[in-house]
Formats: sequence, C-alpha cells, structure tokens
Amino acid sequence: MQRKSKALLLLSVLLILSLMLSACGGGSKDSGSSSEPSSSGSPASSSSGSSSNGKEEELTLAFLGIGNMKEAGLVQEEISKITKAKINATVKLMPIDPGAWTQQVNLLLAGNQPLDLLVTSSFFNYSSQVAKGQLLPLDELIAKYAPTIKDTMEPAIFNSTKIGGKMYGVPSVRDTAADQGIAARKDLMDKYNLTFDNVKTYADLEPIFQKIKENEPGVYPLVQRSQTLTVASEFVRGYIDALGDTPGVLLINNQDLKVVDLYETQIYKDALQLARKWYQAGYIMPDAATTQEGNNSLIKAGKGFSYLSNMKPGFAAQETTVNGREMVAASLVPPISTSDSGTGFMISIAKNSQDPDRAAQLLNLIYTDKDIVNLLANGVEGKHYVDAGNGQIKAPEGGSNYVFNQWEVGNNALAKVWQGTDPDIWEQMKAFNKSSTFSKALGFSFDSAPVKTEVAAVANVNNQYKAGLESGTIDPSKLDEFVSKLKAAGLDKIIAEKQKQLDAWAKANNVQ
Repeated sequence: MQRKSKALLLLSVLLILSLMLSACGGGSKDSGSSSEPSSSGSPASSSSGSSSNGKEEELTLAFLGIGNMKEAGLVQEEISKITKAKINATVKLMPIDPGAWTQQVNLLLAGNQPLDLLVTSSFFNYSSQVAKGQLLPLDELIAKYAPTIKDTMEPAIFNSTKIGGKMYGVPSVRDTAADQGIAARKDLMDKYNLTFDNVKTYADLEPIFQKIKENEPGVYPLVQRSQTLTVASEFVRGYIDALGDTPGVLLINNQDLKVVDLYETQIYKDALQLARKWYQAGYIMPDAATTQEGNNSLIKAGKGFSYLSNMKPGFAAQETTVNGREMVAASLVPPISTSDSGTGFMISIAKNSQDPDRAAQLLNLIYTDKDIVNLLANGVEGKHYVDAGNGQIKAPEGGSNYVFNQWEVGNNALAKVWQGTDPDIWEQMKAFNKSSTFSKALGFSFDSAPVKTEVAAVANVNNQYKAGLESGTIDPSKLDEFVSKLKAAGLDKIIAEKQKQLDAWAKANNVQ
C-alpha cells in the first residue's frame, strides 16, 4: 500500500478484519478443537535448547491486538513455562492496535528492536516486506525445526506464500475457504414455518422474504453487511477471485489466468438485476446505499431478518453469539479458495530475530503443541475460561480480560472448543477447506504502485455509483455510464497491469 492511500488502507484493514471475523469467528469464542496429541515428541522438544548461542532467549511475537489483551502478561508467563523447558526460551507477546499496525511494524522492521515472530499478510505489505529483506526465508528453518507444519493444512495453502520460489510466511490453520449463503433469525423462520430446505439459488429466497415483508412490519427481510459488502457483491463473491481490491478479477469456474473487468461480466449484470428486483419489492432496506448501520446491529435491534455472507462450518453458531439471537444458515454457493486464502494471515520470522533457529522452534510449537496453542487462543484455564463439560469450555463468570483472535496465527485446530460449537468443528473445517475450488492464482499478490493514480481515480468513480447499483437503489441501466466513467479513470490500465503482474507470477511459479 502506498503512503498516499493510508486512510484507504485503514478502511481496507478494518474491512478485511470484518470479513475474517465473519469467516473465521469472533475471537476465541469461536475456537475449534482437535483430538491430535500434544507435541511432546516434536522436533522442537527433541532439540530443546539448541540454538546458535545456547543461552536462554526471549522471543517476541507481534500480532494484531483486536480482542481483550489486558491480561496478555499472564498468558505469556504460562506459555514461557512450557517454552523454557522445551526450547530454552521465554515468550513476549506484543499485541499491536490495528490502527497503529502498519506504522509500528514498519518501525520495528526498519530498526533493530528485537522482533522474532510477527503476523504478516498480503493485506499488510507482505510482498514489500520480502522485497526489503525484512523477513527471513523459512524453507530451511522449517525443514530443520518444523517439518510437520505442512501436514496441518492443505498443500496448496502451505505453498501459496512463496515469493521467488521461497517461503517467507506460514498460513494460520483456519477456514481458508469460503462459501456464500444466507443467515436468518430462527425465531421468525419458526414462527412462519419457513425452511431453507428447497432453497438452491438466491432467487429461491423470494417467497421467504415476501412472507416476512407481509407479516413483520418494521423488519427488513434482507439487510446488507455494509455499503461495501452490498447485496450484489455478495451474489458474485462466490464466483470470482478479486486479486486484491482493485478492478480486474478471475472467474473461478473458468480455471484460467485471464483477468477480466467484473463490471462487464454477465454474472455482475445479473446480480444487479436481482438486487434491483429485490429492492423494488421492498425486501432490501430503502437507505441501503447510505446507511451506516451494519447487519449485526440491525439484527440485534430487531430491524432485520437476514443477511448474505461468506460462510464456513459452524457459521450459524458463530452468528448466534455475535447477534444475540439464534440464527440459522444455508449455503448457496460451493466453497472457493482465492489468491489470498493462504497469504491472508501468516506468521513470519523477522530479520531482527536474534536467534532465527529458536524462533523457528517456537514457530513449530505454535503449530504442534496443543497446550501452547490453547494458551495463546483461549488464555489461562480458570482465569479466562472454565470447563463447560463434554470437552468444551465457556467464559468465566464476569467475562474474560483475555480474548485473542486466534485465526491470526498457528494451528487453531488444537485449541479447545467453546460451548455452542460442534465438538468436531475442525474435522468439518478440514473437509470444507479440502472441498473448495482453488483459484489458479492462489498466492498471487497485486502491487498497485505502478497504477496508483488510476486506482485513486477509479475509487472516486466507485464512490459515486457502486453502493447504489449493488444495493438495488440505482437502476441497472446506469451500469454503462458507470463503466464508461471507470474506463475514463483508468480501469483498463489497471487491469492490464494486473494481467502483466499475474503473467509474471505464473511464469515464476510454473503455473499454467
């Protein structure tokens, strides 16, 4: 991201976090579980204390501090008890506020302050960090100290972080795929004997929306997640790889590397027509293009019935917690894995690390040791969570002062399951990820710097038309005018640059 676009970057960061929270869960309350054993026999434990200098080290782990980090110190003390015994190192947790993330990480990497492991992402300058030599290549370190990490995820995801043939980040074990569908209030579904059993397409939802419109005055049948996550954008999301947040997408089902203008595709035109039909029928709230209220607040307030979203196994239970109302969900589009599915959230070793060998051993433990994973994800038992029976956990009375968004790093499948989540959630997730259609551009990251002027100009045009068209507020007849202004702003130049970079990436990575 460029300095000129810092304001847009922050908005993008918050949007990405919103998407990830939607897909990956709201903090530790959506943890999964696994029957895998602790890694007492892992490579790290068998090489306890081995490093370049032999003395005890303090290893710093930097991550996005989105949850409640007030008692992170207590958690790092417990983690350090384990790591000191296994790799002769203690751990310092460094949560960083999302608003300060880019600036603070840049300062850390540009200076000499000790930093060993950190969250990296294609959304947060991963490729430029590699280009500047701020991250260490991991291939040899992983082969020596963490050879089983690759077995915790799909091979395509594990290998998707390579730049120039070398790996600089390890993806977190999470829902790397996403399907698309709908979540709705169970109380109103039950009240009118409604089900999603016969709903196979988005159009099949219309009788359900009509029933709510006729019988629940003051309740919008469908609300948007935001002005960016519009109704029409949800329609198309399950069929494209956006290749970043600028114009130019891949059509997943084509299984090729041809970048096309989304706005001129038939799928986008059809999406606008359906959104307009629903808006005119009164299914979509009248001020959808301008409201600042999100879907969760509207559902909580009793103003909304349903919303479209990217989904995953356990999504209904997650949304029940988020909305404070019991929700049911239905998937309408099969899962896909896109270019950023692996690089969306990773963990890397910084060039500042005083002991890369030991940092690699800690990296291994974060993916193989269930005690460390659970401490990092859920905190200290009895303090930050309590036993809920049936192998599940729940929040202690009065809540917790440690809530970590565990999807950021490590092997989340080793963490304990929270009450309300299926005990086998991570077996479901593994099958879900494996079943997805993988984009041929998996691992590609677009650098918008060569067309930053055009990107800014196109963003201005989007601000005039996109929310209105995609919410159904503006008639689809305005699409030609929208596209014409986009082209005048430089849309074709952006797409050509994206195609150029994608072709070069494909050649370097032997992707055909």
